[in-house]
Amino acid sequence: MSPSRRTAARSVRMLGVTAASTALVLGASGSALASKITDFSAAAACDGTKGVITVTDSDPTGTPAVVSVFLENNGADLRKVGEQTVEGSQKGVTIAFAEDWEPNAIYRVHVTAVKGEKTLVDADIPLLTTPARACQADDTPTTPSTPSTSPSPSPSTSPSDSASIPAGTESQAPTPSPGESDSTAPADTPASNEPSPAVGESNLAETGAGSNTGLIVGIAAALVVIGGGAVFFGMRRKGSSNR
Repeated sequence: MSPSRRTAARSVRMLGVTAASTALVLGASGSALASKITDFSAAAACDGTKGVITVTDSDPTGTPAVVSVFLENNGADLRKVGEQTVEGSQKGVTIAFAEDWEPNAIYRVHVTAVKGEKTLVDADIPLLTTPARACQADDTPTTPSTPSTSPSPSPSTSPSDSASIPAGTESQAPTPSPGESDSTAPADTPASNEPSPAVGESNLAETGAGSNTGLIVGIAAALVVIGGGAVFFGMRRKGSSNR
């Protein structure tokens, strides 16, 4: 083979190797830039008192992907929670599905990404299991309210209507029955067996005629006469001495 032919064949071989290498590099770079299931992740979170299922797309190519979420039961789809389209980025784009999930529930997240006529992703994210504790309004214990210290109204001290005395009954004294007045002896009845004085004798006793009153009066009158006589004779004797 002439030198010119050998040189030409060597050049063709080098061009083939270069083309093959370029094809491999382009294929590898294309595969690296293509969307894949590992670019997606899912989590169960709380939005206040409500639960949500979040899916994050970290595909740097920004290929649109359809995300579908299903609630699982014994390895089968119980119901479809929802479906959304997301365009990822290298920093990650997160979408949320409102779902009041139960503790330890299992969800399946399916991702489909199509570019042109080529399907880049059509697979499930690893099954998602929710936390063992459901979402709550407030985890901090509430302080019990202080009971009111205002005094309770005192009970009324006024006598009840049932215990009140009817008007007019206080002035009424109990009247003894006829049997009591007949059987009870008077308090001033003498206990001795002496006969009671007659009516006339009792009147004389009250006026003094039946007692020693007359004797006392007589003695007093005599004393007055004697005293008067003594005064009279005393005055006559004094007059005669003055003459």
